[in-house]
Amino acid sequence: MKKMKKITFAIIALFTFTFIGCKNDTKKEEDSSKEVVKEVVEEKVEVKELGIVLEPKSGSTAEGKVIITEENGEVTLAASFYGLTPGTHAIHIHEKADCSAADGTSSGGHWNPTFAPHGKWGAEAGYHKGDIGNFEADENGQGTISITTNEWCIGCGDENKDILGKALIVHQGADDFTTQPTGDAGGRVSCGGIIK
Repeated sequence: MKKMKKITFAIIALFTFTFIGCKNDTKKEEDSSKEVVKEVVEEKVEVKELGIVLEPKSGSTAEGKVIITEENGEVTLAASFYGLTPGTHAIHIHEKADCSAADGTSSGGHWNPTFAPHGKWGAEAGYHKGDIGNFEADENGQGTISITTNEWCIGCGDENKDILGKALIVHQGADDFTTQPTGDAGGRVSCGGIIK
C-alpha cells in the first residue's frame, strides 16, 4: 500500500510540475510575443511624401518633376528636369510657393530663415537653407539632382526647417556660391510650389 501511495504521489508531482512548466512556458511565449509586437510598433516610422511639378518661366521650356520625402528625421529631394539649355543650372528653395509671375519673381528671394550669407551647401562660411546647388543638363536639356538633409522638414512648423509653403526655382545659369545674395545664377526658368 505504501508503495502505491509513493507511485501516486510521484505521478501527481510529475503532473503538477509538467502543468506548471507548461503554464510558465506559455506565459514566456506570451511575454515574448508581446515584446515582438511592442518592437514592431516602436519601429513603425511615419513617411511623408510630396510630388511637385515645375513649370516653365521667363519664356523657357524648362520643366521638372520632384519627389520630396521625409523619413527618420531626414528629407530627401530627388528631381529630374527637361527642356533646359545644356550646361550648368542652379536650383534653390525660394520664400513663397507662388509661381504666378511670368518670370517666377513672385516666389520671392532665396529661403534664408537664419539670415546666413549665400554660399555652397554645407560651407563653413554659411549658406541659405535654400541653397541646394548646381546640376548639369545634358545635350538633350535633361538633368537630375538629389539631396538628403536633416536641416529641412515637411510641415513640422519649425520656421528654420519647414520647406512647406516655399518654392523650388531652377535658374538659367550656374550658382557661383559667392555673389550675394543670389549666386548670380541668372533668370528663373522653372518654378514649382512646395505644397500638399
